[in-house]
Amino acid sequence: MVGDEERYLVEALRQGFTAGDGTFTRRCHALLESEHPGARVFLTTSCTDALEMAAVLLDIQPGDEVIVPAFTFVSTVNAFVLRGARPVFVDIRPDTLNLDENLLERAVGPRTRAIVPVHYAGVGCELDRIAELAGAVPIVEDNAHGLFGRYRGRALGTLGRLATLSFHQTKNFSCGEGGALLVNDPSLFARAEIVREKGTDRSRFFRGEVDKYGWVDVGSSYLPSDLLAAVLLAQLERREHIQATRRRIWERYLTELAGWAERAGVRLPVVPAHCEQTYHLFYLIFPSLQEREAWQARARAAGVGTAFHYQPLHLSPMGRRFGGQPGDCPVTEQVSDRLVRLPLFNDLSDADVDRVIEVATS
Repeated sequence: MVGDEERYLVEALRQGFTAGDGTFTRRCHALLESEHPGARVFLTTSCTDALEMAAVLLDIQPGDEVIVPAFTFVSTVNAFVLRGARPVFVDIRPDTLNLDENLLERAVGPRTRAIVPVHYAGVGCELDRIAELAGAVPIVEDNAHGLFGRYRGRALGTLGRLATLSFHQTKNFSCGEGGALLVNDPSLFARAEIVREKGTDRSRFFRGEVDKYGWVDVGSSYLPSDLLAAVLLAQLERREHIQATRRRIWERYLTELAGWAERAGVRLPVVPAHCEQTYHLFYLIFPSLQEREAWQARARAAGVGTAFHYQPLHLSPMGRRFGGQPGDCPVTEQVSDRLVRLPLFNDLSDADVDRVIEVATS
């Protein structure tokens, strides 16, 4: 806990309204909308659900194609595959590990219905060039890592037609499980509300705009409990403290590992000057899989837990069903074998950081 989580949770329980769209949900919406000019925010039960809502709002149909990076979590692609779409996997840049915009032009085709860039580690994709190449094709920002990050001065999550956030336990701001859909296209505001409310206009009924509500569209139950929103609000209100803490840890890693990394041929994260990152991840990229595994074994033996990250989606059993082959996305394949993440938590102590750096460089 970093703030008023316990107090807000008790307050939510005492109010007697623990379902979705209660007081704390509305307060979360207001705070997030103040940070994302022009967006309507809808809290969801997960980022996965927010992505599924995006697929519904874009009317993704069987046979449509959706462009996704090969290096991402499975939810990014599953949301569209569930609607019958075929994923088109694009490789990542070797520097930021974001979707490589230079490969996008040849990936866009007549059946492309969405492009879903992922702001890996909270570092913004090259959205200006992506938007230029996308033309009329909608962009859905998977911003699970990037809440409060910026690209050329603009808030991540406001650059696509739609965007999604994650409040999973592993994220900078967490309520255990949770997410949000950001809708930047006013023509989709009303329908997003309906899709999120099981395909009904119940929200209009609660506001007194209709005398009864009914089934008017497809949808599902995407509303999180107001108890989760209470926990989330407490964390969002402490956003400056949380981000400052994570920045201090991230910058210590960058500074104090630099000499060792250069000697060992290990690559550290790259953040372009025009991107304001979120300090979500700190990773190392080793020269080979064997060197990564040997280093991880030494770290584990010394009591420091580390983790690799995404496996190439195009080479997964499902990815191969869509035609994925070795060599299709070489940067993804190489990075996946060589990347390892260091501990980076909101409550990681200075002593913990000291220990990680000591073990990493020994």
